[in-house]
Amino acid sequence: MSDRFAHQLRLDQIRDGERLDLVADEDERRAVARRFGLSSLHRLEAHVCIERTGEIVRARGRLVAALDQSCVVTGEPVAAHVDEPFALLFTPEPAAVAPEEEIELGESDCDVVFYDGAQIDLGAAIADTLALSLDPYPRGAGADAALKEAGVMSEEQSSPFAVLAKLRKDEP
Repeated sequence: MSDRFAHQLRLDQIRDGERLDLVADEDERRAVARRFGLSSLHRLEAHVCIERTGEIVRARGRLVAALDQSCVVTGEPVAAHVDEPFALLFTPEPAAVAPEEEIELGESDCDVVFYDGAQIDLGAAIADTLALSLDPYPRGAGADAALKEAGVMSEEQSSPFAVLAKLRKDEP
């Protein structure tokens, strides 16, 4: 069992306009959940249309997932649903760059996946897309009460203006 949702596609077998429906089985969902620190992953699927031009492969589609993340405050499960379009560009690994040379990435480069060899791993790229779609700070319904009980102030209470207003209110 691997630590990801793998779906290898050989370049010579990709047909332009091909449609794929990838649905993770229970073992794959458990592995992806473990990889991304999710409480559970109930559903992971992607509906993809593939286009190939030479060595460049474009994958466009929709990612759907149902999962539970841990609340950053209480640790309790927080249900989440992901339903997002995605567009990935698979391109051959660029030539080696000197270690001191910096590479500048633009916004359009964020969905570029490099591959080496004669195949791409569409499943791993979709799992990575899921990771980027997750709430980095999930909070459950009891999070605010737990923070208040612990004496942690909200952003509004700790803002410079709130502190100044409190000082002004405390003046004789």
